[in-house]
Amino acid sequence: MTSTAANPAENRPQRMSARAKGALLILCSAIFLEGIDVAMLNVALPSIRAELGLSTTMLSAVVSAYVVGYAGFMLLGGRIADLYGRRRVFLAALSVFLVFSGLGGFATEGWMLLVARFVTGMAASFMTPAGLSLITTNFKEGPMRNKAILIYAGTAAAGFSLGLVAGGFLTAISWRWVFFAPVILTALILLLAPKLIVDGGTLPERRKFDFLGAIVMTGAMLSATFGVTQLENPREMDVALWSFGISAVLWILFLIVERGAAIPLVRLGIFRSAPLIRANLSTLLFAGSFFGFQFLVTLYLQEVLNWTPLQTSLALLAIGIDAILAPTLTPKLVEKFGNVKVIFGGMVLAAIGYALFLRMDLDWAYAAMFPTMLLLGLAFSLSYGPLTIAATDGIDAEEQGLASSLVNTAFQFGAALGLSAVSAVAVFNLGLEVGSEARIEALRIALLIPVAAASLAALIMMTGFGGHRTA
Repeated sequence: MTSTAANPAENRPQRMSARAKGALLILCSAIFLEGIDVAMLNVALPSIRAELGLSTTMLSAVVSAYVVGYAGFMLLGGRIADLYGRRRVFLAALSVFLVFSGLGGFATEGWMLLVARFVTGMAASFMTPAGLSLITTNFKEGPMRNKAILIYAGTAAAGFSLGLVAGGFLTAISWRWVFFAPVILTALILLLAPKLIVDGGTLPERRKFDFLGAIVMTGAMLSATFGVTQLENPREMDVALWSFGISAVLWILFLIVERGAAIPLVRLGIFRSAPLIRANLSTLLFAGSFFGFQFLVTLYLQEVLNWTPLQTSLALLAIGIDAILAPTLTPKLVEKFGNVKVIFGGMVLAAIGYALFLRMDLDWAYAAMFPTMLLLGLAFSLSYGPLTIAATDGIDAEEQGLASSLVNTAFQFGAALGLSAVSAVAVFNLGLEVGSEARIEALRIALLIPVAAASLAALIMMTGFGGHRTA
């Protein structure tokens, strides 16, 4: 039996102070808010279309607007937090989130929802990396930080899972409450946050802002994200290709700008970290596989089996077991086996869960689906938090906002790619056939994408075997 430390006192469990618990509560509430906001809107979309008379294109654009705003400004948001104060950026972003979520609830036209969701996504792109970097800079690297991040990750998953159910209940009253409920929660967070959150770490002495780099990088991110959201529509493929082309040119220009900048917006050397690259690639694939699966299972349950939105939400609720396991079981596994092996186990469970769902049929009972839901809950508890730890471990305090924004960007890009990929494959294979059997076969073929993505993520994590046990 090998010793893991020279001084046993260093391994002794530490207790959080009352202020630390309060700060963690606020930051977890914010990520819960972000998760529940997205999930509730997804459930409310049919009701929104019915009342406002939105076309399918406009309805899709309402969803895409949030993704474009979120992923497009995420890297900028994380770097701004590093330069000008994580607490300040966090509180400002929360305020914008509150205002525009409320405006969405008063929308009477599609364009009003479009603007509200885009700006809400922008606010989240500043709030999320600032919040995560507040955790990584307020808690010392090691068991205490790992525990805080895993609680944070479990809360995020709980927000999404509970949002599916809450969205069903609130939509039954009025879809507008899907926008008003987050306003109430945001107001409570803003009331308590200034008293409990302190700015972790120190701000750089020289805070000259690389405006040219910021403009070019944001343009590159926006173009890439917009292109991804157009992939699912074959008629917009030329738009997607143009968007990717513009993004590629802007990324090349960004690299040139950063190499010549005295104080670059993004220090390119951060990408020499193998654990960071491995964690971000795996995060992208994991998010793509899960959101692609969620989209397919929603179509299967509602359009093939004719389940209601609330029944569908309850069917997916078992995945929320992550909220219990992430802060309780996962820290023990990470301490014993290290992040890489725990994440690998989560990816393998996800791939098995998706593969089991390939047996879907016209007369499938929920008992046959439950093993997949349970495996995905386990997969989330083993993967999501440890991926965040792996993506921020060993990164200097002044770059924690950047590292946090990278892993969140990977998650959002992965989600968008997964949704677009499975949607495009399902539509392509459905062709002109609209019968239930044809739909199921098209869904099965599309489901191979989540299976492949989770399996590839597992292979990527295997490259980290033999390294530092917490890498």
